[in-house]
Amino acid sequence: MTRNEFLKKSGVLGASMVLLSSYGWKYADPLAPAKPVKVSLPKKGEDLMGYITRKKGKFDIDLYRQLIGAANAFKEGDATMGIAAKDDKSRQHARTLLGNTTIQDINNQLVFRDELYDLILETTDQRMRTELESWRMGELRDFLLTEDEMAIKKVMPGLTSDVIGCVVKLMSNEELIQVSQKLFNPLSGSKIGSKGYLSARIQPNSPTDNPEDIAWQVFDAWSYGVGDLVLGTNPVSSEVGSVGKIEATLYDILVTFGLEETMPNCVLSHIDVQAAVEEQQPGTTGIWFQSLAGTVSANRTFDVTLDKMKGYMSERQGQYGLYAETGQGADFTNGHGEGFDMVLHESRKYGFVSALKAQLEAEKSSGGAPWVHVNDVAGFIGPEVFKTKEQLVRCCLEDTLMGKLHGLCIGLDICSTLHMDVDLEDLNWCIDEVMPANPAYLMALPTKNDPMLSYLTTSFSDHVRVREKFGYKVNDAMWRFFKRIGVIGEDNQPTIHFGDPTWVYYQYCLAKGDLRSREEIFADGKNKIRAIRQRGVPIAEGYGDEIWELEPQLARQVQQLYDDAKVSLWTEMSSTFVQEIPLALPIITQSSDRKDYVYHPETGEKLSMEAERTLRELSASWHDEIPDVQIVVSDGLNVRALMDRGHLDEFLKAIGPALAGEGYRVADKPIVIQHGRVRAGYACGELLFGNKGVQESCKGILHIIGERPGSGHHNFSVYLTAANPTVWAQKGTVDHNISRVISGISDTSLKPEMAARQTTQILGQLFKKYA
Repeated sequence: MTRNEFLKKSGVLGASMVLLSSYGWKYADPLAPAKPVKVSLPKKGEDLMGYITRKKGKFDIDLYRQLIGAANAFKEGDATMGIAAKDDKSRQHARTLLGNTTIQDINNQLVFRDELYDLILETTDQRMRTELESWRMGELRDFLLTEDEMAIKKVMPGLTSDVIGCVVKLMSNEELIQVSQKLFNPLSGSKIGSKGYLSARIQPNSPTDNPEDIAWQVFDAWSYGVGDLVLGTNPVSSEVGSVGKIEATLYDILVTFGLEETMPNCVLSHIDVQAAVEEQQPGTTGIWFQSLAGTVSANRTFDVTLDKMKGYMSERQGQYGLYAETGQGADFTNGHGEGFDMVLHESRKYGFVSALKAQLEAEKSSGGAPWVHVNDVAGFIGPEVFKTKEQLVRCCLEDTLMGKLHGLCIGLDICSTLHMDVDLEDLNWCIDEVMPANPAYLMALPTKNDPMLSYLTTSFSDHVRVREKFGYKVNDAMWRFFKRIGVIGEDNQPTIHFGDPTWVYYQYCLAKGDLRSREEIFADGKNKIRAIRQRGVPIAEGYGDEIWELEPQLARQVQQLYDDAKVSLWTEMSSTFVQEIPLALPIITQSSDRKDYVYHPETGEKLSMEAERTLRELSASWHDEIPDVQIVVSDGLNVRALMDRGHLDEFLKAIGPALAGEGYRVADKPIVIQHGRVRAGYACGELLFGNKGVQESCKGILHIIGERPGSGHHNFSVYLTAANPTVWAQKGTVDHNISRVISGISDTSLKPEMAARQTTQILGQLFKKYA
């Protein structure tokens, strides 16, 4: 079966993929060998400070960070930074030292200090903090394990983020669950986040931001009795107008069903964009979203400052406050590791959210506390952070407890990328391992495969299965709604309408006052579902032998997409393909092979010495005839996206004349990189343009690269970067922050010819901006 035949059969023809800028990170010296931390046997009663003094003769911040990192359960991200224990014996020694250390020492000797941590300290109860300082970390662990929720909540306000981040290191998975099962921070006026409840964020994503795709995934979720926290769409476009249309679509559904005070809508664009939409469409934006980091510098990656977030919180006076997203590894993969481990970074993020929550509650004039919740997106980055299912579970359990100890309502995106060693069944195992900790919510999509972000997460059917297995309930108000629309009966069991999104659409039409007959509305609904599937968005209908099983044909399609992604991931760029690219100049990065490239992304960001010599020779050959634009082609995570006929070949045919028509001089030889990441393109620009004498001009790189596989479309992206030669000359300055990307390019989604026109248009904007 050809790819096009498969796409037509599986109903994903016409989808386009958005590509996140997460192909790697800036790191001080990512290719330097990261030595594991060896910790010798501590003396009896020895703490961190005593051990460091004995080994170094004085306090040493680097060893301090290494010892705290070595106390972590093993994760790939910590190993990359050189702060993971050498072996289990070293890890146990580090935990012994940490357990013997007082809370006062942890509070006084910070692994890193900036204005964000100062904010965390300001919003920690100083009296309670002082009372706890004589406790050893091991005593705190024992207290959390043995005391009840009331006693724990009494001391929680005095626990700093670093203390919370350290105490979870001392616990086994079973102990993390044991404490999590005692702590709950429900959202005001609801059962969301309460003991025995598991809510769902409906994640109605569309590869084209199509409002119909988005609305029908909401109807689909509700047909399975799923979705009570937020209607939260990840947008492809962050343009205010586009985001506004999605907000209006989601808000209309809530208003039509009378649910606007039961749950909010949200479009997960930058908070600046949401504020702009709210100004244009007052009252339609629901809860506001923002990704947050654990340091001031890391937050700049998200274009976030402390003052900006505090300013926006002052504007949130209603029921819905802040929806934050975080995730272990996001800081160091964007070049802001600051020498300390992922668990402490994550804990500081929760401290930041907690500080913003405190501000919202203090400034609200009346009514209940504004809703604030945090979603830990565990596993989205890839194997450079977590390589195994066991690491993913550990992260979820750590983060759940850390969030709860910060007084937050915390949910999880138990997810994996398709280049992790976690398959569909593994993800089910992960869900079952984490669920006893009772997080507040999970994500919810028609299938495990997100049609836009191309990663694996939790489906509607997963929610039904978890509810059956663990006895969890959804928010009472939404359960009454599911009864009202007839998908759940008065006996609390599914009705004949369970798993029928067309029935929910029918209820929506009735609520809108639609005068068409039931037959006409149902026929219209079926036509809409067919059209949505043809655009690449799955809609679940019915179920298998059990109500929590995906309908068999849809289950087979998900497995086929997964299998295709694995083949795509490990396919190598062929020499024949390179030779077919006119005047191609092949080079390689420092990845030793495909496995090294996939599991150690930093190696694909650095050019080999031979490649650097080749590019210097190319630059010298230009003499004074310096081109305006250099085209770079990299295999990325899916070289099939380039090698498929009608993909790269058609794009190159179109882009050359398009650029020439606008007056650009394009380099004759396209650079073709084996094992190339996005930042390898920036490295090319530095070598080619950084030492040129013409300083008043602008020079650009068009980097064509295979996207994450998983959609079946074999999409590729074009990263567009333009800068003055003086900027190119500053190594490491050019990065994602000044680049633009066009994604989802293939013969079955965004056509290469159209993408070439968009590329030319956006490049013109960049040249005008950065000349």
